[in-house]
Amino acid sequence: MTNGTKADHDLPSLIIITGLSGSGMSSATNAFEDLGYFCVDNLPLTMLSTFGRLLVSSDGRPPAIEKAVLVINIRERHFLSEFSAELKKLARKRLVPFVVFFEASDEVLQRRFSETRRPHPADHGKGLIAAIRAEKRAMTDVRRLADLIIDTSELTVHTLRHLVVQKFSPHPDGKALNVEIISFGHKYGNPRSLDLLFDVRHLPNPYFQKELKELPGDTPEVLAFFGKHPEADETVRRLTDLLNYLLPKYKREGKSYLTIGVGCTGGRHRSVMVANAIGKALKKGGEFQVSVSHRDIQK
Repeated sequence: MTNGTKADHDLPSLIIITGLSGSGMSSATNAFEDLGYFCVDNLPLTMLSTFGRLLVSSDGRPPAIEKAVLVINIRERHFLSEFSAELKKLARKRLVPFVVFFEASDEVLQRRFSETRRPHPADHGKGLIAAIRAEKRAMTDVRRLADLIIDTSELTVHTLRHLVVQKFSPHPDGKALNVEIISFGHKYGNPRSLDLLFDVRHLPNPYFQKELKELPGDTPEVLAFFGKHPEADETVRRLTDLLNYLLPKYKREGKSYLTIGVGCTGGRHRSVMVANAIGKALKKGGEFQVSVSHRDIQK
C-alpha cells in the first residue's frame, strides 16, 4: 500500500452504526453510501444474524453483499438488552462487525433537536435535556462495545463525511470527483445546472477565417489557428490552474459531481478547443473522472 491507501481486505465488511440520537448517524450513513456500502437503517436486531449471512461466502460463491452498514439505535426495542448477544452470534459465524458509536455533548444535542423540532425518542414528558441524559445512561453498555467512538460535537456535516472517508475508504480522499465539461454557444442559451461557467469570447475567433468557418474547434486546422495566438494557451493554462485549485476543495466539501460550462458565441470553435484542452489537462492528474461534451458543435 502506498500514499496512505488501504487494501479492501483491511476494511470491515460489516459496520454497525449506533449511538446517541442526534449525534450524526444519518449523515455518516450517507457518507458510507457514497463509499459503496450497502446501508440499512433501523434494522430490527433480531434480523442481524440473518442479514449477516449475506456477507458470508458459501459453496465457493462470493457473498451476496460485499460490504454493508447497519444503523441500529435506541428506537429498536430489543436493542439495549440483546445487542451484546447478537454480536456473539455473528462472531460464531466468523463475522465480526466493526461497531461505531456516535455521540455529542448534551448542549450540542439539545441545540440540534431544538433546531429540527423533532421529538427525542427517549422523551417521556420530562423535557429534552432529561431525555438526552437518560439515553446516554441507557447506552453506556453499548458504548463499551464500540470499536470506534466519534464525538461529533465540533463536526459539521462536511467534516464528518471527511472523517468517515479517511477511516473507511481505500483511498484517503474517497471516490473520484466526477467532472463534466460542456462547451456551448451563448446565442443558444446556457446549459442548465452549471456549477462553474467560463466565457471565452475574448479569444480570437476562427469563424471569421473563410477556410476555418465551417470547421469545428477540434480539427487540426483550427487548433493550428489557436496555436498562433498566445492568449489561447494562456487562457487554458490559467483556467486549468484555477480548477486544480478549486476542484479538490469541492471534493473536500462532499461534492460528487461538478459541471463546468465553457461558452463562446456559437459553441463551435473557441469553447470546443478550450473545453477539450482543459479536460485533457485535468485527466492527466488522474484525480478526477473527467468527461467532455460539445452541445452546439454541429449547429
